[in-house]
Amino acid sequence: MKKSLVAGATAVALAVLGFAAPASMAATNDDSKCGTAGVTCIGVVTDIGHVTDKSFNQAAWEGAQAGAKAVGGIANYIESNAATDTEYGNNIDLFAAKHYNVIVTVGFLEANATVAAAAKYPDIKFIGVDQFLDTTKTTPNLAGLNWHEDQAGFIVGYLAGYLTKTGKTGAVVGMNIPPVYRYAAGFQNGVAYAAKELKKKYPVTKIIYHPAADNAFSDPAFGASNSAQLLSQGYDVIFAAGGGTGNGGLARIAKAKGKFCIGVDVDQWNTVPEAQACLVTSAEKLIGAGVTDLVKSYKAGTFAGGNVYGKVGFAPYHALSSKVPAAVQAKVAAVAKKILAGSLSTGVK
Repeated sequence: MKKSLVAGATAVALAVLGFAAPASMAATNDDSKCGTAGVTCIGVVTDIGHVTDKSFNQAAWEGAQAGAKAVGGIANYIESNAATDTEYGNNIDLFAAKHYNVIVTVGFLEANATVAAAAKYPDIKFIGVDQFLDTTKTTPNLAGLNWHEDQAGFIVGYLAGYLTKTGKTGAVVGMNIPPVYRYAAGFQNGVAYAAKELKKKYPVTKIIYHPAADNAFSDPAFGASNSAQLLSQGYDVIFAAGGGTGNGGLARIAKAKGKFCIGVDVDQWNTVPEAQACLVTSAEKLIGAGVTDLVKSYKAGTFAGGNVYGKVGFAPYHALSSKVPAAVQAKVAAVAKKILAGSLSTGVK
């Protein structure tokens, strides 16, 4: 089976399209009436990492589901198994052939395929998650949903700068693409800002990127092994960001006593419970809410092409709140307010 269509077309429809139905297919949402008046169909094409990554893809899928519920429609997804324009394009074509109204493509790597598809299917609305669009070539039916990841990264980095006891902070992240870079660079600058306030000279935050590969965001072994390496070198606050890759890092750090880990994209206290022993917060971008809002705008007739920016922030401290002094919590809240208001720069271009 080349790809999985979960909660999507029926087994018969898949067979017609040339794919065998997977043995473990879950209950599907019937899309046989897509393309008819009054029926709104939303399709999600995941990036590599799959819809159960407890992070980026999953958040986008949940946003699409919430959007479908809000407009009285249905949502289905197709998982991409290779990071190629051909793979992404073929998956988009499957939804287009079924006359879906809105197609959500998840991740920076899908940008080229999404732009091409938007031109190919002008009657379908496209939401490109994490895809910054060329502002000189606005396509009316394509919205690029983006975030200022450097802001969320800076906030949690600032926290890390106050929590570290060894002065060594690190980040184990996915492939070096713009959104991941912004997270990591923001984190590094946030640590440095805290060190300046504390009048301490910390070593430069060590950032480990996953090499470019199809499994860049679904390689928990990479996340775990590199986090273990940082732990062995005395790093005591580690930002693990990058879908399944980051999740592997979080789980490994949780096994080390007295260390802090920081999650990404969503509040990973809820999605990666095995990391709760170390998970002090997560750098959040409200992916689900951003997707839901754009789906609603389609139904309302207000959907507009171009770049749209969603909200970012940081997750609660949950059970580790007692490990973060009240004075530090107050400082983080104050810095977050300035960062989000734009009165304090992250220093990331």
